[in-house]
Amino acid sequence: MSSNLAVVICHGFFHNAAIYQPLVDALKSHGIDAYCPQLPMSDLSKLNVGDVISPNFDLDPPSGGYPQGEEDAQAVLAVLKLLIENQNRRVLLVAHSAGGFAATQSAIPELQEKHRQSRGLTGGIVGVFYYGAFIVPLGESLHTTFQPKDGRIVTPPWLQFHKNGRAGIGTVFEPEKYLFNGLDEKQMQKWKPLLTGSPMCMTTLTNNAYETLPCAYLYLEEDRMLPKAVQEKLVAAQSEKTGAFKVYNCASGHSPHLSHTQELVDKVLDFANRLVS
Repeated sequence: MSSNLAVVICHGFFHNAAIYQPLVDALKSHGIDAYCPQLPMSDLSKLNVGDVISPNFDLDPPSGGYPQGEEDAQAVLAVLKLLIENQNRRVLLVAHSAGGFAATQSAIPELQEKHRQSRGLTGGIVGVFYYGAFIVPLGESLHTTFQPKDGRIVTPPWLQFHKNGRAGIGTVFEPEKYLFNGLDEKQMQKWKPLLTGSPMCMTTLTNNAYETLPCAYLYLEEDRMLPKAVQEKLVAAQSEKTGAFKVYNCASGHSPHLSHTQELVDKVLDFANRLVS
């Protein structure tokens, strides 16, 4: 494994980035620098919820509106540019759940390793590893990808909106069932208070990283939030357009960074070794 490799994790909606600290620590134990920036769409300090320790999700949106996918991508880009342009690091993006959008959108050609090599530069993005992640097609948004094409609006069973409905903030309904299945009660009580909320993401994907970077996908076999059949459908649809993903499997619910941390790291490192060895 190249000591020059770094991992940037794009976390899911409704999460404080601290929930991914076990994954960050496990990667670092293997000598891999890992970073998980807080994404604005899930940052309570940017959502106008009053006291972030005891958030009120019934308040109106901030005066300038809620953060959207552009702001999430910019938060990831800030870390990527620091690692690549300032330190010439090779970077693997790791994307979970809705973080799939931020990872794909931020993996711009100028920061990809092959593009930088063509300009005589070192370092760059070497690939994207998705796990239990939303694969958003080019020209679509997270919202349009998962809504019927007949104009109906469908709310998944794990998502609840508050006073302002779909114009406001959503949170995870019964996270013990949908998000943390596979964790014991003590672990659930540790991580549940760190869950946040997020508005609907209407931002259109404009960067086709699937076409220009090696991609991998870890199917989560016990996922109740994004069932494996849906994961497979997303990957198959994208693979037809831009080529096959390297595929892995894990007998985990939606949060393997907590329940199957070492197995997740093993899969990430296997994919990374294929790219940088």
